[in-house]
Amino acid sequence: MRKFVVWGDSALARRLVGELINTYSAQVTVIVPDLATGQAPDIAEIRADDDPQAGPILIAARKVTRAVFETADLTDADAIAFVEEDDVANVDAALIAREVDPTIRVVLRMFNKRLAAGVLERLANCAVLSASEIAAPAFVAAALGDSSPATIRLSDGQLLMAVDRSLANPSDIRAGLAHVAGEESLPADDERADLVLTSVYGRRAETGPRRRRRRPPMRLSRLLIGGGLRRVLGATAAVLALGTVAVAAVRHVGVWQALYLAVLTALGGANPQDNASIASQVVDVGLVIVGVAVIPAITAAVVGLVVKARLAIAAGGLTETVSGHVIVVGLGNVGTRVLTELNDLGIDVVGVDRDERARGVQVGRELGLPVIIGDVTNPDTLTAASVATARCLVLVTTEDVTNLEVALLGRDLARQADPARKLRVVLRLFEEDFARRIKTAFDINLSRSVSYLAAPAFAASMVGSEVIDTIPVGRRVLLVAEVPVGAGSELEGRYFREVTVPGLVRLVAVQTGRAGLGVGVQTFWAPEQNRWRTLDRTHTMVVVATRAGLVALLSRAAGVENPPPFHPPSAPPLLSPQPRS
Repeated sequence: MRKFVVWGDSALARRLVGELINTYSAQVTVIVPDLATGQAPDIAEIRADDDPQAGPILIAARKVTRAVFETADLTDADAIAFVEEDDVANVDAALIAREVDPTIRVVLRMFNKRLAAGVLERLANCAVLSASEIAAPAFVAAALGDSSPATIRLSDGQLLMAVDRSLANPSDIRAGLAHVAGEESLPADDERADLVLTSVYGRRAETGPRRRRRRPPMRLSRLLIGGGLRRVLGATAAVLALGTVAVAAVRHVGVWQALYLAVLTALGGANPQDNASIASQVVDVGLVIVGVAVIPAITAAVVGLVVKARLAIAAGGLTETVSGHVIVVGLGNVGTRVLTELNDLGIDVVGVDRDERARGVQVGRELGLPVIIGDVTNPDTLTAASVATARCLVLVTTEDVTNLEVALLGRDLARQADPARKLRVVLRLFEEDFARRIKTAFDINLSRSVSYLAAPAFAASMVGSEVIDTIPVGRRVLLVAEVPVGAGSELEGRYFREVTVPGLVRLVAVQTGRAGLGVGVQTFWAPEQNRWRTLDRTHTMVVVATRAGLVALLSRAAGVENPPPFHPPSAPPLLSPQPRS
């Protein structure tokens, strides 16, 4: 039985432990800060589907030390994963673990790409993954109607793209991935799949990133004359109009003369007129009193709006009404990735967060994107983001209840502006059961779980598989992996076509040659068409698989301790022509 150690009590840790126990039948030890807080109580309740007695072992330790890892029997473990949301804490804990066992496989959760690259250079037998980077494409695809392409780069630099069949060049299709509506993955008949995997030959695909449409800066007049100033000016105009009518009636003068006298009296003050009639004096007094009240109101409104406009411009907020954009609420790790990917695809996007220190706030401003700081449950905040004209509202805060509350609020605001319009909403939700209830009760069909999308990749990496990427299919996920054929394994000597198992594994390509074996490198695309070619220990299989499918494939591809000698394969013999009679 495999043995693993997981450090952390995050949502990803909870999902990862379940994945290791149920998919890989592993024994898992979990190190958490406290047994009664965070995800620790839920982690403690995880049990194997086929054995109610099999669950994780929990160790409480507020501070990571060598003694903690020794208590967890780290030297007997196959791998350890560090899955807290703090990059520095994960790296520090990993370095301590390596002091205890210098050779153990380490899987790190990290957001900072530059730091991740530095760690990979210095730590051998280490994998660095980003949960937000794995999950973000699923949110982007849901926001854009599941039609946005997911780009995958193999280790040799070859690009693949998961895209809707209607957008693919038929000659570039490598495999059918899923029939999305029918919830069927890796069908036996490629023609049944509406989501396909295609090759990208050194060019930007037509469905790829587009130049982002830049909107012209807002005119100063629109920026300054906001709703408050418009109301003050309207009230002033109404008072002056009434004053003009009163002056004209009392003094028996023309309209222009009456307007002239009313404006000067209201805004400039009035000279006492002892000989004027009582009615004329009453009008003058009224206009002066109104003028005394109006002038400060106008001054305050103008100054306030100028300051507000300057702050909005400096902060990168939305300075004009937009439409057809995507609103991303929650600019943490996941929100930052979603914001960036949408911008790379050329989609107009507005970020919203209640905390100006959120990671995505600075990223959005550096990209020149409008970012609004405010209470996300306040209607004014969503109105400021032009929710009534938005293409989609993406809720990726870490709180399920907040995401649901803002989703319902956003739909109501959009419906008030246009009763016939239904705003597209994508929710980040952790609990599968909660997501199903939300779908039934509120007709919100689009929800994604970051930990559910990321956990399979982390688990596969812990068992030593090189998971290149994941392909989101609704709330499901397919794994793209490079799996070497082990020496003396079950697959060595088998035909290419024997790898694929419908519904579980699809062989996409076979890479030949490995460093140190002196065999030339070549990639066989459409390997199943090479009916008589067989696998050997110099081959690496590029596959798309479900979680269960990858587990089964890793078992079939595992090498043995004392493999037979390797003999490079010879070319398949040509058929000899039959002699003529």
